[in-house]
Amino acid sequence: MGNCCADLAVGQSAVGGTGYSQANPSNAPNDAVDAFLKSRGYQGLFSQIELSLSASNLRDRDVLSKSDPMAVIYTKGRDGSLQELGRTEIVLNSLNPKWIRHHTITYNFETVQNLVFRIYDVDTQFHDQEVKMLKLEEQQFLGEASCALSEIVTKTNRSLTLDLGRRDDSTGLNRPQHLGHLTVCAEESFTSKTMTELILRCTNLESKDLFSKSDPFLILSKTMEGGIVIPICKTEVLKNDHSPTWKPVFLSIQQVGSKDSPLIIECFNFNSNGKHDLIGKVQKSLADIEKLHSTGLGEYLHIPTVVGQTHQNKVLKSQLFVDKFSENIQHTFLDYLTGGYELNFMVAIDFTASNGNPRLPDSLHYIDPSGRPNAYQRAILEVGEVLQFYDSDKHFPAWGFGARPIDGPVSHCFNLNGSSNNFEVEGIPGIMMAYASALFNVSLAGPTLFGPVISTAALIASQSVANDQRKYFVLLIITDGVITDLQETKDALVKASDLPLSILIVGVGGADFKEMEILDADKGERLESSSGRVASRDIVQFVPFRDVQSGEISVVQSLLAELPSQFLAYMRTRNIKPST
Repeated sequence: MGNCCADLAVGQSAVGGTGYSQANPSNAPNDAVDAFLKSRGYQGLFSQIELSLSASNLRDRDVLSKSDPMAVIYTKGRDGSLQELGRTEIVLNSLNPKWIRHHTITYNFETVQNLVFRIYDVDTQFHDQEVKMLKLEEQQFLGEASCALSEIVTKTNRSLTLDLGRRDDSTGLNRPQHLGHLTVCAEESFTSKTMTELILRCTNLESKDLFSKSDPFLILSKTMEGGIVIPICKTEVLKNDHSPTWKPVFLSIQQVGSKDSPLIIECFNFNSNGKHDLIGKVQKSLADIEKLHSTGLGEYLHIPTVVGQTHQNKVLKSQLFVDKFSENIQHTFLDYLTGGYELNFMVAIDFTASNGNPRLPDSLHYIDPSGRPNAYQRAILEVGEVLQFYDSDKHFPAWGFGARPIDGPVSHCFNLNGSSNNFEVEGIPGIMMAYASALFNVSLAGPTLFGPVISTAALIASQSVANDQRKYFVLLIITDGVITDLQETKDALVKASDLPLSILIVGVGGADFKEMEILDADKGERLESSSGRVASRDIVQFVPFRDVQSGEISVVQSLLAELPSQFLAYMRTRNIKPST
């Protein structure tokens, strides 16, 4: 994953943040910084994966010799369109080829990345051509297989064997025809694990506020082809400080490109309206930054100015110093998956009366006969589609809250499947069926309480810890209303912050979700319980469904962007190592 992190206590304190958490309280809200980063192009976490292919028992299509197979790799879009990722070399006279050429793909946790593999026998007359120039329609088709990248990286050996078949154009599905097998292996790039830890400070910063000192923070960015600047890391905001020393930030070599790739380090004065003032900046590579640390020298900041018709850099008296520079190998999110750790999906659905009568079309719970999913169904499908690959048995706890089951009082945590002793359902279809059934077996009521559901999920997580299981739990709460047990929910979340648990909240409908945003520590200070205890880490991510359903970023990407960071924060603060 992207491995850059500062203090997690100040909200989403790092772009691609997967460093460990600091337990210090927040000293400034950072939501405006995050909005600022997103406006500048930050898209989420990633890791570079190398795919290698081999096949066995391929069909022999040649008369006088064995087939000469080549594999073509595609990525498949949500609309079914295929985009070619690359081609292997041609292996001569082999029905059991092991291709040497590897192909790199960027793994994104937040999305389902579907891959399609097609094998061709390349005719002898084309062997002298570059493989990328070959017309595939002129080659003999040997078989096709498909899978999600998540299916490969979650295997303990990161290897998956698939049956080769022939695509049925009428159904769009592969028909197994004993055409052999394809084995796909995934290896995480070494640079994904090489971490650089930096402690940066500045001196003599200029004041940008009228009646106080500046509130400085740093943003580190890299320059892409075409001159596009992409932010990759930020520090926390320090209040009223003209000589700030920020907490450590962590960068992976992969994020930067190489030690010689130029980095732009910008110092801003924080403004709550999101319009941050540029105090000054420098451009240095990691190699330059390492040299600054070894010499103890500072680098003067500059600020762009226009003199006449020319753009110049005004050198300031402010300087940047590097108090620490160290490199080490960090365990990544994928290392833990390979070591047998799982993400266990849970879901809790709001059945309060404010959703409206489920039998009427204006209800948020209305089941459309045409099959068009309502907001609750969409959230379950989109989040479940991603997380199901990380849970081996695919038995998901599913609850409802805020309703009156048949012949009973209002319940704020009841089993969605109607069972009195079993809260699990089988697969995403099981959740969908239990949800649809519950709408006809409960009476919508209220109020909206989160505490009981969160406490139930936390109990399961604590039992897992007691049994030394390699599990991390993800609870999806879908709700339409303002919670009425805010303090009880805070207490439950603070307690749960010490457990292997993250909570995703989707707000559906048109309610005012300001109170919900309080629970998401990205929007302000770390949660505090009624007894004064502060949450050990941020475990909540909240997204109003209306804000993302019509935009380019999906609910899933918004919700899951921080999950690997929260997972690693838990593992690293407890010094839990992945099994090898």
